Amino acid sequence: MTTLRGSPAPQHYLPAMYWEERARRFAADRDGLAAVCSYGMPELYNRVIHCTQYLALSRWLRLPPGGSALDVGCGVGRWSRLLAARGALVTGVDLSPTMILQAERRAAAAGLRTRCRFLVQDLAQLDTGRRHDLVLSVTVLQHILDLAALRRALQRMALHLAPDGRMVLLEAAPARIEERCNSSVFHARHRDVYLRLFEECGLRLQALTGVDPAPFRTWLLPRLPRLSSRQARAAIAAAAALSAPIDVLCGRWASRRSWHAVFILGRN
Repeated sequence: MTTLRGSPAPQHYLPAMYWEERARRFAADRDGLAAVCSYGMPELYNRVIHCTQYLALSRWLRLPPGGSALDVGCGVGRWSRLLAARGALVTGVDLSPTMILQAERRAAAAGLRTRCRFLVQDLAQLDTGRRHDLVLSVTVLQHILDLAALRRALQRMALHLAPDGRMVLLEAAPARIEERCNSSVFHARHRDVYLRLFEECGLRLQALTGVDPAPFRTWLLPRLPRLSSRQARAAIAAAAALSAPIDVLCGRWASRRSWHAVFILGRN
């Protein structure tokens, strides 16, 4: 599968190399959304994605002033800055040094540098030196293709969750699988797979909400490579425009029809 800007999914996925390349291409571009949402897609398309993610997550990202938050796969720090602006002390980790550099620069520009700490780390070796009141991960686990590696990642994250803390995960986890959207860097797993993994890792589901029930983007993505550049731009604009009102108004409630899901978890 290729993006509109001609960024092909690699035949052999090497995560550190892949995410560093994404960061170098797009992390400094505007809000960096083309690096952390849909790779290389137009600004409008990614802003719709960011908006629906924000609406789905916002109520779960509230901490008392001074609370500790861990932003796993923080990218350019968009959620880290939100949490810091709400009074949290945030540790953001990412595999890409360029992502971390951008996260630091953006936090400093927002006047939040003293509330944010950013680390270059592989999730498989996650170690922040403490437990956190909130552990957040947004569209990170869907890029861990091996099931055993995914289980280890969840175990590392669970070890960093305070006894009364909350873990919030937003992942592609449809109730009905559409494998044509999968690629060499991304798997949309049935949400029951995640639910089993949470139980195995000592995590308890507290709530599950939706994000994006509109079908237009998931219908379009597998078809993009067959379109000309002009056709693709028109189709992407139409998909974003048609999706926005449905996802904004219905996303959190239509969880069974949603492509992504928000899992709110606590420790057993």
